[in-house]
Amino acid sequence: MTAPPYAGLLVVDFSRVLAGPFAGMMLADLGARVIKVERPVTGDDSRSYGPFVDGRSLYFARVNRGKESVAVDLKDPAGRDLARRIARRADVVLENFRPGVMDRLGLGAETLQRDNPGLIVASISGFGQTGPLRETPAYDAVVQGHSGLLSITGAADGPPVKPGIPVADLAAGLYAFGAIGAALHARAATGRGARVDIAMFDATVSLLEGAALSYLATGRAPERIGNAHFSIAPFDTFACADGDITICAANDTLFGALAAALRLPELLADRRYADNAGRHDHRDALKAQLEAALAAGTRDHWLRQLGAAGVPCGPIADVAEAVSSPQAAARRMVVTAGGLPVPGQAVKADTWPDPVERPAAPALDEHGAAIRAEFA
Repeated sequence: MTAPPYAGLLVVDFSRVLAGPFAGMMLADLGARVIKVERPVTGDDSRSYGPFVDGRSLYFARVNRGKESVAVDLKDPAGRDLARRIARRADVVLENFRPGVMDRLGLGAETLQRDNPGLIVASISGFGQTGPLRETPAYDAVVQGHSGLLSITGAADGPPVKPGIPVADLAAGLYAFGAIGAALHARAATGRGARVDIAMFDATVSLLEGAALSYLATGRAPERIGNAHFSIAPFDTFACADGDITICAANDTLFGALAAALRLPELLADRRYADNAGRHDHRDALKAQLEAALAAGTRDHWLRQLGAAGVPCGPIADVAEAVSSPQAAARRMVVTAGGLPVPGQAVKADTWPDPVERPAAPALDEHGAAIRAEFA
């Protein structure tokens, strides 16, 4: 094993709550030193978000593990001076204020890069640094609504449904993490820093995938179709005798295997289902025929049968089953940070460590005295 890939990297993390801290967490997990700049007294808002274990927020602990904390009043000249001194030695500055806030504080990219030309300034915001919505206040659900995601999530005959995770926040954090890596790679060749502009809106629109492609191809806004796929069938959840499973027969070969496993040779003779386009056009009728056969057996029975036939399928696990599964354990997707259980790191490689014990998230200003002395 070698040192983590970002060992020696210094990141100054001015971000709060989720999108920015999530990107900073990934950098810290991969070896970066991340100094989290927090407001005095209360710190990051997410310190007050549950769930709590022994009085500590798991929300905060997850995305701030392994970071150092210094409390700084950025409205105070002395606080801004400390922030600039830290940024002068940093490789990356990460922030998720509204556009213009860092400039008003005297900590904008132009100012910081004048002091440190190789600095990468990564800004995450709801709608980006440009465009008519650039200064619009944004939380995850607001952006999901703007992006079109809510309009396509849920049953066809039901209301819009917010996905069970904060897609816009997490997608923006992931794009920021990737963009910072790209900017570091470019800097290695040019010596110049970069200004990275990540919008939660952009990130979420980029994930619309089949729904966006459907509109771009036809000019018609797609409707909600529940758990079905916008261009592939059968690709959905299906009811068995005692509950639902997923089945994803995404090509003619898999559809043939599915028909054989369900003992439905008539499906292969039905001209409506001769190719994927036909199966998709007639997906409701096809689903009814499939579920009529699936009703004769349990979920476990059909998962065994379909799995043996090579048909991609799976159970509808609840969260407890997913995070407690042998697969999650084997992949170290639940780790501890300062003794608190939190989701693990998805980025893995055979050349750097992936410890199950991670450093704790910091107490507010836990490293303040040491950081002030270091950057005096």
